[in-house]
Amino acid sequence: MSYSTAKSKALFERAVQVMVEGGSSPSRGPANYGEYPLFIERGQGAHLFDADGNQYLDWMMAYGGLPHGHAHPRIVEAVTQAVATGALVAAATEIEIEVAEFIQHMVPSAERVRFANTGTEATMAAIRLARGYTGRPKFIKFEGHYHGWYDDFLVNAHPHPVTSLGHRRDPIKIADSSGLNRRAVDDTIVAPWNDLAAVERALETNRGRVAAIITEGIMSNMGVIPPHPGYLEGLRQLARSHDVLLILDETVTGFRIAAGGCQQHYGLDPDITTFGKALGCGLPVAAFVGRAEIMEALAWGGVLHYGTQNASRIGLFAARANLEMLTAGDAEAFRHTWRIGETLVAGFRRVFEETNTPAIVQGVGPMFQIMFTDRPRITDYREYCEFVDPARYRAFAHALFRHGIYMTPAAALHSVASVVHTPADVETTLAAARAALAETDAQ
Repeated sequence: MSYSTAKSKALFERAVQVMVEGGSSPSRGPANYGEYPLFIERGQGAHLFDADGNQYLDWMMAYGGLPHGHAHPRIVEAVTQAVATGALVAAATEIEIEVAEFIQHMVPSAERVRFANTGTEATMAAIRLARGYTGRPKFIKFEGHYHGWYDDFLVNAHPHPVTSLGHRRDPIKIADSSGLNRRAVDDTIVAPWNDLAAVERALETNRGRVAAIITEGIMSNMGVIPPHPGYLEGLRQLARSHDVLLILDETVTGFRIAAGGCQQHYGLDPDITTFGKALGCGLPVAAFVGRAEIMEALAWGGVLHYGTQNASRIGLFAARANLEMLTAGDAEAFRHTWRIGETLVAGFRRVFEETNTPAIVQGVGPMFQIMFTDRPRITDYREYCEFVDPARYRAFAHALFRHGIYMTPAAALHSVASVVHTPADVETTLAAARAALAETDAQ
Protein backbone atom coordinates (compact mmCIF):
# COMPACT_ATOMS: atom_id res chain seq x y z
CA MET A 1 0.00 0.00 0.00
CA SER A 2 1.39 3.40 -0.96
CA TYR A 3 2.15 5.93 1.74
CA SER A 4 -0.28 8.86 1.76
CA THR A 5 -0.80 11.75 4.18
CA ALA A 6 -3.65 13.45 2.33
CA LYS A 7 -5.89 13.58 5.41
CA SER A 8 -3.10 15.14 7.49
CA LYS A 9 -2.72 17.80 4.81
CA ALA A 10 -6.45 18.50 4.82
CA LEU A 11 -6.53 18.69 8.61
CA PHE A 12 -3.65 21.15 8.61
CA GLU A 13 -5.43 23.37 6.09
CA ARG A 14 -8.37 23.39 8.49
CA ALA A 15 -6.16 23.90 11.57
CA VAL A 16 -4.41 27.03 10.30
CA GLN A 17 -7.80 28.74 10.14
CA VAL A 18 -8.21 28.52 13.91
CA MET A 19 -4.75 28.02 15.45
CA VAL A 20 -1.44 29.82 15.00
CA GLU A 21 0.74 27.63 12.75
CA GLY A 22 -2.08 25.09 12.93
CA GLY A 23 -1.28 23.86 16.44
CA SER A 24 -0.56 24.51 20.09
CA SER A 25 3.25 24.19 20.06
CA PRO A 26 5.70 25.20 17.33
CA SER A 27 7.56 21.89 17.75
CA ARG A 28 4.54 20.16 16.18
CA GLY A 29 4.31 22.43 13.17
CA PRO A 30 5.94 23.10 9.79
CA ALA A 31 9.28 24.13 11.34
CA ASN A 32 9.96 20.45 12.03
CA TYR A 33 7.52 18.60 9.79
CA GLY A 34 7.79 20.55 6.55
CA GLU A 35 4.73 21.59 4.58
CA TYR A 36 2.35 20.14 7.19
CA PRO A 37 2.62 17.87 10.23
CA LEU A 38 1.33 14.36 10.63
CA PHE A 39 -1.95 14.30 12.52
CA ILE A 40 -1.97 11.39 14.95
CA GLU A 41 -5.26 9.68 15.82
CA ARG A 42 -4.19 7.18 18.45
CA GLY A 43 -1.37 5.27 20.04
CA GLN A 44 -1.16 1.67 21.20
CA GLY A 45 1.86 0.09 22.83
CA ALA A 46 4.93 1.02 20.79
CA HIS A 47 2.92 2.28 17.80
CA LEU A 48 1.20 5.41 16.55
CA PHE A 49 -1.56 5.60 13.93
CA ASP A 50 -2.18 8.76 11.91
CA ALA A 51 -5.33 10.17 10.33
CA ASP A 52 -4.58 8.37 7.04
CA GLY A 53 -4.26 4.99 8.75
CA ASN A 54 -0.47 4.83 8.54
CA GLN A 55 1.18 2.90 11.36
CA TYR A 56 4.49 3.98 12.92
CA LEU A 57 6.86 2.39 15.38
CA ASP A 58 7.25 5.23 17.87
CA TRP A 59 10.69 6.13 19.27
CA MET A 60 9.69 9.65 20.29
CA MET A 61 7.21 8.56 22.97
CA ALA A 62 5.91 12.08 23.56
CA TYR A 63 9.47 13.35 24.07
CA GLY A 64 10.10 10.71 26.72
CA GLY A 65 6.81 11.13 28.56
CA LEU A 66 5.57 7.55 28.01
CA PRO A 67 7.88 5.02 29.71
CA HIS A 68 5.28 2.25 29.24
CA GLY A 69 4.22 3.21 25.74
CA HIS A 70 0.77 4.26 24.61
CA ALA A 71 -2.46 3.30 26.40
CA HIS A 72 -0.88 0.82 28.80
CA PRO A 73 -3.73 -1.14 30.45
CA ARG A 74 -2.55 -0.34 34.00
CA ILE A 75 -2.41 3.39 33.25
CA VAL A 76 -5.78 3.30 31.46
CA GLU A 77 -7.34 1.52 34.44
CA ALA A 78 -5.83 3.96 36.95
CA VAL A 79 -7.03 7.00 35.01
CA THR A 80 -10.50 5.53 34.46
CA GLN A 81 -10.93 4.88 38.19
CA ALA A 82 -9.74 8.38 39.04
CA VAL A 83 -12.09 10.08 36.57
CA ALA A 84 -15.03 8.04 37.85
CA THR A 85 -14.55 9.50 41.34
CA GLY A 86 -13.94 13.12 40.37
CA ALA A 87 -11.44 14.77 38.06
CA LEU A 88 -10.49 17.66 40.33
CA VAL A 89 -11.18 18.56 43.96
CA ALA A 90 -8.53 21.27 44.59
CA ALA A 91 -8.17 19.95 48.12
CA ALA A 92 -5.89 17.60 50.06
CA THR A 93 -5.99 13.96 48.87
CA GLU A 94 -4.43 10.73 50.04
CA ILE A 95 -3.10 9.93 46.56
CA GLU A 96 -0.69 12.88 46.71
CA ILE A 97 0.75 11.52 49.96
CA GLU A 98 1.17 8.08 48.39
CA VAL A 99 2.96 9.39 45.28
CA ALA A 100 5.12 11.76 47.34
CA GLU A 101 6.14 8.83 49.57
CA PHE A 102 6.92 6.77 46.47
CA ILE A 103 9.15 9.53 45.07
CA GLN A 104 10.83 9.97 48.45
CA HIS A 105 11.59 6.25 48.49
CA MET A 106 13.03 6.28 44.95
CA VAL A 107 14.96 9.57 45.12
CA PRO A 108 17.17 9.94 48.23
CA SER A 109 17.42 13.74 47.89
CA ALA A 110 13.61 14.09 47.99
CA GLU A 111 13.19 14.87 51.68
CA ARG A 112 10.13 16.96 50.78
CA VAL A 113 7.93 16.94 47.65
CA ARG A 114 5.74 19.59 46.03
CA PHE A 115 3.62 18.83 42.95
CA ALA A 116 3.07 21.02 39.89
CA ASN A 117 1.69 20.37 36.39
CA THR A 118 4.59 20.67 33.94
CA GLY A 119 8.36 20.68 33.89
CA THR A 120 8.32 24.40 33.10
CA GLU A 121 6.23 25.07 36.22
CA ALA A 122 8.54 22.94 38.35
CA THR A 123 11.69 24.75 37.22
CA MET A 124 10.03 28.15 37.62
CA ALA A 125 9.16 27.26 41.19
CA ALA A 126 12.63 25.83 41.85
CA ILE A 127 14.33 29.09 40.84
CA ARG A 128 11.91 31.18 42.92
CA LEU A 129 12.52 28.86 45.86
CA ALA A 130 16.30 29.15 45.46
CA ARG A 131 16.13 32.93 45.34
CA GLY A 132 13.78 33.10 48.30
CA TYR A 133 15.83 30.70 50.41
CA THR A 134 19.20 32.33 49.70
CA GLY A 135 18.11 35.96 49.33
CA ARG A 136 20.20 36.24 46.16
CA PRO A 137 18.97 37.24 42.68
CA LYS A 138 21.21 35.49 40.15
CA PHE A 139 21.55 31.93 38.89
CA ILE A 140 23.81 30.10 36.45
CA LYS A 141 22.39 28.16 33.50
CA PHE A 142 24.22 26.44 30.66
CA GLU A 143 24.30 27.00 26.93
CA GLY A 144 22.01 24.53 25.18
CA HIS A 145 20.05 23.57 28.30
CA TYR A 146 16.29 24.01 28.07
CA HIS A 147 14.40 24.38 31.34
CA GLY A 148 11.05 25.50 29.96
CA TRP A 149 9.70 28.67 28.41
CA TYR A 150 9.95 30.88 31.52
CA ASP A 151 11.64 34.25 30.78
CA ASP A 152 14.71 33.72 32.98
CA PHE A 153 15.57 30.40 31.29
CA LEU A 154 14.93 31.21 27.67
CA VAL A 155 18.41 32.34 26.66
CA ASN A 156 20.94 30.32 24.64
CA ALA A 157 18.62 27.32 24.79
CA HIS A 158 18.15 26.84 21.03
CA PRO A 159 20.75 26.57 18.24
CA HIS A 160 22.27 29.83 17.01
CA PRO A 161 25.16 30.55 14.60
CA VAL A 162 28.31 29.85 16.57
CA THR A 163 29.71 33.23 15.43
CA SER A 164 26.97 34.97 17.44
CA LEU A 165 27.77 33.28 20.76
CA GLY A 166 30.81 35.32 21.76
CA HIS A 167 33.94 33.90 23.39
CA ARG A 168 33.32 30.88 25.61
CA ARG A 169 34.96 32.77 28.51
CA ASP A 170 32.37 35.55 28.08
CA PRO A 171 29.25 34.16 26.35
CA ILE A 172 26.81 36.55 24.72
CA LYS A 173 23.29 36.04 26.04
CA ILE A 174 20.89 35.47 23.15
CA ALA A 175 17.17 35.60 23.84
CA ASP A 176 15.28 32.69 22.29
CA SER A 177 12.02 34.65 22.20
CA SER A 178 10.58 38.10 21.83
CA GLY A 179 8.68 39.46 24.80
CA LEU A 180 11.10 38.35 27.51
CA ASN A 181 11.46 40.44 30.64
CA ARG A 182 14.98 41.71 29.99
CA ARG A 183 15.42 42.80 33.62
CA ALA A 184 14.79 39.19 34.68
CA VAL A 185 17.23 37.93 32.06
CA ASP A 186 19.87 40.27 33.50
CA ASP A 187 20.07 37.96 36.52
CA THR A 188 20.65 34.91 34.32
CA ILE A 189 24.33 33.99 34.00
CA VAL A 190 25.12 31.81 30.97
CA ALA A 191 28.10 29.44 30.91
CA PRO A 192 29.32 26.70 28.54
CA TRP A 193 28.58 23.18 29.75
CA ASN A 194 31.16 20.50 30.53
CA ASP A 195 33.56 23.30 31.59
CA LEU A 196 34.10 23.54 35.35
CA ALA A 197 36.58 26.40 35.00
CA ALA A 198 33.87 28.51 33.33
CA VAL A 199 31.49 27.88 36.25
CA GLU A 200 34.15 28.75 38.79
CA ARG A 201 34.88 32.03 36.95
CA ALA A 202 31.18 32.90 36.93
CA LEU A 203 30.86 32.17 40.65
CA GLU A 204 33.92 34.26 41.47
CA THR A 205 32.78 37.18 39.30
CA ASN A 206 29.35 37.14 40.95
CA ARG A 207 30.42 36.14 44.45
CA GLY A 208 27.63 36.53 47.00
CA ARG A 209 24.95 37.18 44.36
CA VAL A 210 24.32 33.67 42.96
CA ALA A 211 21.39 31.71 44.38
CA ALA A 212 21.77 28.53 42.35
CA ILE A 213 23.29 26.57 39.50
CA ILE A 214 20.67 24.77 37.40
CA THR A 215 21.67 21.96 35.05
CA GLU A 216 20.29 18.99 33.19
CA GLY A 217 22.02 15.78 34.22
CA ILE A 218 22.36 14.92 30.53
CA MET A 219 22.01 17.66 27.92
CA SER A 220 18.72 16.46 26.45
CA ASN A 221 17.53 19.24 24.21
CA MET A 222 20.63 19.48 22.01
CA GLY A 223 20.61 15.89 20.88
CA VAL A 224 22.03 13.84 23.75
CA ILE A 225 25.28 15.21 25.20
CA PRO A 226 26.50 13.34 28.29
CA PRO A 227 28.48 15.05 31.06
CA HIS A 228 32.24 14.55 31.07
CA PRO A 229 33.36 12.08 33.76
CA GLY A 230 33.38 13.93 37.07
CA TYR A 231 31.72 17.05 35.67
CA LEU A 232 28.46 16.84 37.62
CA GLU A 233 30.33 15.92 40.79
CA GLY A 234 32.52 18.98 40.18
CA LEU A 235 29.42 21.18 39.92
CA ARG A 236 28.25 19.80 43.25
CA GLN A 237 31.58 20.67 44.86
CA LEU A 238 31.66 24.17 43.37
CA ALA A 239 28.11 24.83 44.56
CA ARG A 240 29.01 23.80 48.10
CA SER A 241 32.24 25.74 48.22
CA HIS A 242 30.44 28.92 47.10
CA ASP A 243 27.35 28.28 49.26
CA VAL A 244 24.93 28.19 46.33
CA LEU A 245 22.21 25.64 45.62
CA LEU A 246 22.49 22.95 42.95
CA ILE A 247 19.23 22.42 41.03
CA LEU A 248 19.13 19.26 38.93
CA ASP A 249 16.51 19.45 36.17
CA GLU A 250 15.33 15.88 35.67
CA THR A 251 12.24 16.80 33.68
CA VAL A 252 13.58 14.58 30.89
CA THR A 253 15.84 12.10 32.71
CA GLY A 254 13.70 11.46 35.79
CA PHE A 255 12.12 7.98 35.86
CA ARG A 256 13.93 7.24 32.57
CA ILE A 257 17.63 6.75 33.36
CA ALA A 258 17.25 4.95 36.70
CA ALA A 259 14.74 4.60 39.51
CA GLY A 260 16.46 7.55 41.19
CA GLY A 261 17.17 9.38 37.94
CA CYS A 262 20.46 10.94 36.90
CA GLN A 263 21.37 11.60 40.50
CA GLN A 264 21.37 7.87 41.18
CA HIS A 265 23.24 7.08 37.97
CA TYR A 266 25.95 9.69 38.54
CA GLY A 267 25.99 9.60 42.34
CA LEU A 268 24.77 13.16 42.91
CA ASP A 269 23.17 14.88 45.89
CA PRO A 270 21.35 17.96 44.50
CA ASP A 271 19.64 20.49 46.74
CA ILE A 272 16.52 20.71 44.54
CA THR A 273 15.37 18.41 41.72
CA THR A 274 12.61 18.94 39.17
CA PHE A 275 10.59 16.15 37.55
CA GLY A 276 7.99 16.03 34.76
CA LYS A 277 7.33 14.14 31.51
CA ALA A 278 7.70 10.45 32.46
CA LEU A 279 6.27 10.94 35.97
CA GLY A 280 2.68 11.29 34.74
CA CYS A 281 2.86 8.82 31.83
CA GLY A 282 1.26 11.31 29.46
CA LEU A 283 -0.77 13.26 31.99
CA PRO A 284 0.30 16.74 33.14
CA VAL A 285 1.90 16.08 36.51
CA ALA A 286 5.30 17.34 37.66
CA ALA A 287 7.16 17.79 40.92
CA PHE A 288 10.04 19.57 42.53
CA VAL A 289 11.73 18.00 45.52
CA GLY A 290 14.68 18.69 47.78
CA ARG A 291 16.22 19.06 51.19
CA ALA A 292 13.64 19.64 53.92
CA GLU A 293 15.28 22.85 55.14
CA ILE A 294 15.08 24.40 51.68
CA MET A 295 11.63 23.10 50.74
CA GLU A 296 10.14 24.35 54.02
CA ALA A 297 10.66 27.89 52.68
CA LEU A 298 7.49 27.21 50.65
CA ALA A 299 5.43 27.34 53.86
CA TRP A 300 2.72 30.00 54.01
CA GLY A 301 4.18 33.47 54.27
CA GLY A 302 7.42 32.42 52.56
CA VAL A 303 7.97 31.51 48.90
CA LEU A 304 4.59 31.44 47.19
CA HIS A 305 3.64 28.45 45.06
CA TYR A 306 -0.08 28.28 44.31
CA GLY A 307 -1.96 26.10 41.82
CA THR A 308 -5.55 24.89 41.53
CA GLN A 309 -4.36 22.03 39.34
CA ASN A 310 -1.34 21.12 41.50
CA ALA A 311 -1.41 17.44 42.51
CA SER A 312 -4.15 16.63 39.99
CA ARG A 313 -5.93 13.45 41.09
CA ILE A 314 -5.99 11.94 37.61
CA GLY A 315 -2.31 12.57 37.01
CA LEU A 316 -1.30 11.20 40.40
CA PHE A 317 -3.30 7.99 39.95
CA ALA A 318 -1.41 7.50 36.69
CA ALA A 319 1.88 8.38 38.42
CA ARG A 320 1.30 5.82 41.16
CA ALA A 321 0.63 3.03 38.66
CA ASN A 322 3.66 4.15 36.66
CA LEU A 323 6.06 4.10 39.62
CA GLU A 324 4.74 0.73 40.78
CA MET A 325 5.50 -0.76 37.36
CA LEU A 326 8.89 0.92 37.07
CA THR A 327 10.10 -0.44 40.40
CA ALA A 328 8.63 -3.95 40.06
CA GLY A 329 11.09 -6.84 39.86
CA ASP A 330 13.93 -4.81 41.34
CA ALA A 331 13.41 -2.09 38.68
CA GLU A 332 13.67 -4.47 35.71
CA ALA A 333 11.97 -1.83 33.52
CA PHE A 334 15.11 0.29 33.55
CA ARG A 335 17.40 -2.61 32.68
CA HIS A 336 15.11 -3.44 29.75
CA THR A 337 15.09 0.10 28.34
CA TRP A 338 18.89 0.32 28.70
CA ARG A 339 19.29 -2.96 26.75
CA ILE A 340 16.95 -1.79 23.98
CA GLY A 341 18.51 1.68 23.80
CA GLU A 342 22.10 0.42 23.69
CA THR A 343 21.26 -2.26 21.11
CA LEU A 344 19.57 0.29 18.85
CA VAL A 345 22.44 2.78 19.19
CA ALA A 346 24.99 0.09 18.32
CA GLY A 347 22.88 -0.92 15.33
CA PHE A 348 22.60 2.64 14.02
CA ARG A 349 26.36 3.03 14.32
CA ARG A 350 26.87 -0.12 12.23
CA VAL A 351 24.45 1.14 9.59
CA PHE A 352 26.23 4.49 9.32
CA GLU A 353 29.64 2.83 9.18
CA GLU A 354 28.60 0.33 6.52
CA THR A 355 27.00 3.04 4.38
CA ASN A 356 29.86 5.54 4.88
CA THR A 357 27.39 8.06 6.28
CA PRO A 358 28.89 11.00 8.20
CA ALA A 359 26.76 10.54 11.30
CA ILE A 360 27.16 9.64 14.94
CA VAL A 361 24.72 8.41 17.57
CA GLN A 362 25.05 9.66 21.12
CA GLY A 363 23.11 8.16 23.95
CA VAL A 364 22.83 7.32 27.60
CA GLY A 365 20.81 4.19 28.27
CA PRO A 366 17.38 4.56 26.67
CA MET A 367 18.01 8.14 25.45
CA PHE A 368 19.70 8.65 22.08
CA GLN A 369 19.94 10.95 19.10
CA ILE A 370 21.47 10.82 15.63
CA MET A 371 23.69 13.72 14.57
CA PHE A 372 24.88 14.17 11.00
CA THR A 373 28.43 15.40 11.47
CA ASP A 374 32.04 14.57 10.60
CA ARG A 375 33.04 14.94 14.24
CA PRO A 376 33.63 11.77 16.32
CA ARG A 377 31.57 13.23 19.18
CA ILE A 378 29.73 16.39 20.21
CA THR A 379 30.53 17.55 23.74
CA ASP A 380 28.81 20.91 24.12
CA TYR A 381 26.35 23.39 22.65
CA ARG A 382 28.91 25.29 20.60
CA GLU A 383 30.10 22.14 18.86
CA TYR A 384 26.49 21.24 18.12
CA CYS A 385 25.79 24.67 16.59
CA GLU A 386 28.95 24.58 14.46
CA PHE A 387 29.28 20.98 13.33
CA VAL A 388 25.84 19.29 13.26
CA ASP A 389 23.68 19.37 10.11
CA PRO A 390 20.03 19.64 11.27
CA ALA A 391 18.63 19.81 7.72
CA ARG A 392 20.10 16.42 6.84
CA TYR A 393 18.74 14.91 10.02
CA ARG A 394 15.28 16.32 9.31
CA ALA A 395 15.29 14.83 5.81
CA PHE A 396 16.30 11.47 7.29
CA ALA A 397 13.53 11.60 9.89
CA HIS A 398 10.95 12.43 7.21
CA ALA A 399 12.16 9.47 5.17
CA LEU A 400 11.78 7.26 8.24
CA PHE A 401 8.13 8.32 8.47
CA ARG A 402 7.59 6.88 4.99
CA HIS A 403 9.08 3.58 6.21
CA GLY A 404 6.90 3.37 9.31
CA ILE A 405 9.30 4.76 11.93
CA TYR A 406 8.40 7.77 14.06
CA MET A 407 11.36 9.63 15.52
CA THR A 408 11.40 13.31 16.40
CA PRO A 409 12.03 15.37 13.27
CA ALA A 410 13.57 18.09 15.49
CA ALA A 411 17.32 17.58 15.23
CA ALA A 412 18.00 19.28 18.56
CA LEU A 413 15.76 16.92 20.53
CA HIS A 414 16.16 13.19 21.18
CA SER A 415 14.46 9.83 20.90
CA VAL A 416 13.94 7.25 23.61
CA ALA A 417 13.36 3.54 24.18
CA SER A 418 10.40 2.47 26.31
CA VAL A 419 9.41 -0.61 28.25
CA VAL A 420 7.23 -1.84 25.36
CA HIS A 421 9.98 -1.76 22.72
CA THR A 422 11.40 -5.14 21.72
CA PRO A 423 14.52 -6.51 19.98
CA ALA A 424 12.33 -7.09 16.93
CA ASP A 425 11.46 -3.38 16.92
CA VAL A 426 15.16 -2.61 16.85
CA GLU A 427 15.68 -4.77 13.75
CA THR A 428 12.65 -3.22 12.04
CA THR A 429 14.04 0.25 12.73
CA LEU A 430 17.52 -0.54 11.43
CA ALA A 431 16.09 -1.93 8.18
CA ALA A 432 14.03 1.23 7.79
CA ALA A 433 17.12 3.36 8.48
CA ARG A 434 18.98 1.69 5.62
CA ALA A 435 16.06 2.35 3.26
CA ALA A 436 15.71 5.94 4.46
CA LEU A 437 19.41 6.62 3.92
CA ALA A 438 19.21 5.21 0.42
CA GLU A 439 16.31 7.56 -0.30
CA THR A 440 17.93 10.70 1.08
CA ASP A 441 21.29 9.93 -0.55
CA ALA A 442 19.55 9.61 -3.91
CA GLN A 443 17.94 13.04 -3.62
